[in-house]
Amino acid sequence: MAVLEELQQAIISGNRDKAKELTQKALEEGLEARKIVVDGIAVAMEVVGEKFRANEFFVPELLIAQRAMKESLSMMSGAPVDHVGTVVIGTAKGDLHDIGKNLVAAMLEGAGFNVVDLGVDVSPQQFLKASSDNSANIVAMSALLTTTMGSMRDTVAALDEAGLRQKVKVMIGGAPVTQSYADEIKADGYAPDAASAVEKAKQLLPG
Repeated sequence: MAVLEELQQAIISGNRDKAKELTQKALEEGLEARKIVVDGIAVAMEVVGEKFRANEFFVPELLIAQRAMKESLSMMSGAPVDHVGTVVIGTAKGDLHDIGKNLVAAMLEGAGFNVVDLGVDVSPQQFLKASSDNSANIVAMSALLTTTMGSMRDTVAALDEAGLRQKVKVMIGGAPVTQSYADEIKADGYAPDAASAVEKAKQLLPG
């Protein structure tokens, strides 16, 4: 599909206008929204993630690609998309830093996930309610301050007490967060960056 390959390149290079134009063209050609997401947008964001991990791309390039991806997705609002899974995402209670969280949310959306973004300063009860209301597969939490990491533990405990841990996996990330902390609070996954978060989310989806 030449149009999807062109769309991939537009997103990778961060060309918002071109991404929008090519998404419209793909829809006019009769391609389903899911195919555009899976074979166009998700492939592009995977390349962006690989380039980020290889230090070929840095945060500015990620953000530019993200904006192009958002333009493409906005063209499909109202079109039915069969999502690969649902992720409830937010920053831990007390934490107002959201750049990393926003990047992860955008890349998850580009990879075909239904993303429920709760924003910043999200309490364990809010995570619990949103995961239940949206039949979430994954709860994703970020923290930039070490003082707010304790709320991640509280959220895992709240999900446990509500009997949701069988249905909902928990993944965490953020500058001070480590794999050992994820293990300590019994989170199901840890990701050091946005690209890794997408891969981890895919791994955590039920078989």
